[in-house]
Amino acid sequence: MSSSARTKKTVKKDGDDDPNSEYNQEEQIISLAISNGEDLGPIIRKAFSNGKPDILLSSLKNFKKSKEYEIEEVCKIHYQDFITAVDELKDLLSDVDELKSSISSSNSILQSTALPLLNILDSFIESRNVYNNVHVALNSVQICIRLLELCSRVNFHLESNNFYLALKCIDLLENEFLDDGRTPSVTIRRMLEKQIPSMRLFIERKIYKEFGDWLVDIRLVSRNLGQLAIGQASAGRQREEELRIKQRQAEEQSRLSLRDCVYALIEEEEEDESGDGVGYDGKEMLYSNGGSGMLGFDLTPLYRAYHIHQNLGLENRFKQYYFENRKLQLTSDFQVSSMTPFLESHQTFFAQIAGFFIVEDRILRTGGGLITKYEVENLWDTAVSKMCSVLEDQFSRMQTANHLLLIKDYVSLLGVTLRRYGYPVHALLDVIGKHRDKYHELLLSESKKLIGEALAADNFEQMMMRKEYEYSMNVLAFQIQTSEIMPAFPYIAPFSTTVPDCCRIVRSFIEDSVSFMSYGGQLEFYDVVKKHLDRLLTDVLDGSLLKLIKSPSVNGVSQAMLVAANMAVLERACDFFFRHVAQLSGIPLRMAERGRKQNPLNNARDAAEEVLSGLLKAKVDGFMTLVENVNWVSEEVPHNGNEYVNEVIIYLETLVSTAQQILPVQVLKRVLKGVLSHISGKIVSILLSDSVKRFNISAITGIDVDVRLLESFADNLSHLFSDEDASQLKLALVESRQLMNLLLSSHPENFLNPVIRERNYNTLDYRKVISISEKLKDSSDSYFGSFGGRGTKQDPKKRSLDALVKRLKDVS
Repeated sequence: MSSSARTKKTVKKDGDDDPNSEYNQEEQIISLAISNGEDLGPIIRKAFSNGKPDILLSSLKNFKKSKEYEIEEVCKIHYQDFITAVDELKDLLSDVDELKSSISSSNSILQSTALPLLNILDSFIESRNVYNNVHVALNSVQICIRLLELCSRVNFHLESNNFYLALKCIDLLENEFLDDGRTPSVTIRRMLEKQIPSMRLFIERKIYKEFGDWLVDIRLVSRNLGQLAIGQASAGRQREEELRIKQRQAEEQSRLSLRDCVYALIEEEEEDESGDGVGYDGKEMLYSNGGSGMLGFDLTPLYRAYHIHQNLGLENRFKQYYFENRKLQLTSDFQVSSMTPFLESHQTFFAQIAGFFIVEDRILRTGGGLITKYEVENLWDTAVSKMCSVLEDQFSRMQTANHLLLIKDYVSLLGVTLRRYGYPVHALLDVIGKHRDKYHELLLSESKKLIGEALAADNFEQMMMRKEYEYSMNVLAFQIQTSEIMPAFPYIAPFSTTVPDCCRIVRSFIEDSVSFMSYGGQLEFYDVVKKHLDRLLTDVLDGSLLKLIKSPSVNGVSQAMLVAANMAVLERACDFFFRHVAQLSGIPLRMAERGRKQNPLNNARDAAEEVLSGLLKAKVDGFMTLVENVNWVSEEVPHNGNEYVNEVIIYLETLVSTAQQILPVQVLKRVLKGVLSHISGKIVSILLSDSVKRFNISAITGIDVDVRLLESFADNLSHLFSDEDASQLKLALVESRQLMNLLLSSHPENFLNPVIRERNYNTLDYRKVISISEKLKDSSDSYFGSFGGRGTKQDPKKRSLDALVKRLKDVS
């Protein structure tokens, strides 16, 4: 700082000579630039460009001189300090010599003393190095032993297919010896770095192969599993049916007390509970994780593969791989072979799908997230859509009701089975419901064909049953017996083989219809089954019977009588049919009685009775031709009746003795009533016919005897009919009886009295009365006296009749 001050003073001193001169200014500028460390290039270029380099050189020389002066001043200032420092160094040098000699002596003493110790120290260091080397070697050996043991365990587990334990050992090798850098050997380390990925890849391939084998095995297991599950559902349904049958039997057996019935049902339930050994759904019998189930249903390979992929860090990839493969399996299960009829392959088809989803349900619940509920639902939706499509296609092709029923039953069992596992099956049941009408149409068509064959095979002979089981099978089974007492065998039934054959066909129709409607998602189906039963009885059975009755094959009285007897028995069987529907549908019998037709076979029954009555009337007409032998003007009265009526009565008595063993009382009554009414009308028509020109009172009295014999015949049937029925039979003769009463009356003019006519002659037509009365011949007249009037006194009855005829003609 003093130097700077001196410099500034010096510069100022030199510049005091001529401050205004150009030379001094240039010198000051150069000095200032050099002091400030500026670039002199511009100044030099300016000096040379101006042609004044001398001024620059002079200025530089003056600047040099000024700096030399400053340096000299500084040296003068620091010279005394340097001399002082040199003197001090000289003094210090003597002290250093003394210290050196002292250190040298101390060193000699120290070396002489420490030499043995140094030798010992060298030995110790050498031993210590050996120890450290040995320790490092031992550690390396132990690490190598541990590493080799792990490698050996890896190989052992790989040979034993214990891939999970092998992976654990590999992870331990990697974590302990590779990641931490504890491997003592570079060669071993390189070997591990090379082999560990190879071993993992080997394990992955083995696991994929094992998983692939499991996928192949599980398809067969799934089919058997589905068949077993559906079989258990079928067995459960069978137990329910048996229980319901026993319950119905218990309700119907009035001889059993209420306590006995309850005990029988409870005992059956206890047998069901103790006989299975599993829950109602039977799930524990279907699978076992350890492979000890009934079918060896083992999920261990799958779970092991999943767990190993989790350890390999490939969990998501394995999930996707599993789902895609199972989806492909399900798609292949949907394939329906065109070479095999669906009726033969449908059980395998549905059992395979059922087993598939039972397995998936198990994996969903125990797989630890291997498959999600959403994925299972997607698979199920796909399966339901495909099954519905297959069912729609196959149902549309089927033309046999039994085939439809078989497939429907198996589908409903499939629904029951999978519903236990939480799968919705309403779509499958809807498909079944859509084909309900088609099934019943096919069933009606097949039943019509069977009924036609049964009727065509009828030989119109009464059925003979030689054993009790035949009676039970053909009579008691349809509740068409007329007595609760078991008959003696051999037993000749009052019907032909057509009746039990048709009853079996109708019963089979009912059971098939109920079977189709049952377990189909519809709880109340009685009305549907009843509607189709009405169609079967009214349209099919009644129509077929009507066709048979009107056919030429029914051309004899015995045949017509047996057909009428069959109709009466079938009419009783109809009551059984409707009760059977109610029982199978599970509704009270009192509800079943409401709204049902009185007799769906009315047309056939009426036609059968009409045909029988017509044949009997034709037979009677043959006997009535004997009227030609009646002497209409005889004076003698046939007190035992005319020949024709005796023949008719003999025939009717023979007919009744035969018919009462076959025909029910009411049918026999209706037939006899029709025949007697026909005889009564025939008598009236004979009197009206042109073949009878004249008749006298004796002839009318003989006809009256005939009518009385017929009425006596009706009265003699009181052991068969009630008094009311016997009276109705007599009323069948009312027209001929009223006519005889009128012709033999003392006051025939009472016919004109409306009150008396309504009470005593309500069935007589006045025109017939006129025609018949005009033919009556007075006994006092000769054979032709009635035309001549010879003055003989006329019979008062004849006069009254003539007056009646005249009055009736006037009225008409």
